[in-house]
Amino acid sequence: MNKVILMGRLTKDPELRYTNVNNIPVCRFTLAVDRRFQRQGEERQADFIPIVAWDKLAEFCSKYFIKGQQVAVTGRLQLRTWDDNEGKRHYVTEVIAEEAYFADSKRESGTDNISDNYVAENDDSDSDIDDELPF
Repeated sequence: MNKVILMGRLTKDPELRYTNVNNIPVCRFTLAVDRRFQRQGEERQADFIPIVAWDKLAEFCSKYFIKGQQVAVTGRLQLRTWDDNEGKRHYVTEVIAEEAYFADSKRESGTDNISDNYVAENDDSDSDIDDELPF
């Protein structure tokens, strides 16, 4: 089984690009994920984990995620290798995102959820519906 679940803050705005073949959207960003424990007298350490999102998820991340925002990502771990022009082999470990979520509270993010605004504007209309329900 290859399943990764992470929550952390974006180190910079996501970068959206398109593949040369088929023009498929791909978005890359890095999450700073705090380590669970910290040594006494030291600052909490973080791991900086590269994330790659594809297709519609890539477009979503590029459009709505910004530097410093806390997000949660689920996906799978992938290891890649390639040889550069000098013949040196490079290794990369990254998370291929399958799902991505906002993880900030509204107060921290400074934005309101659209659905919450919709409900707040339409509170009076729900009272008529409740009277008609048989249970």
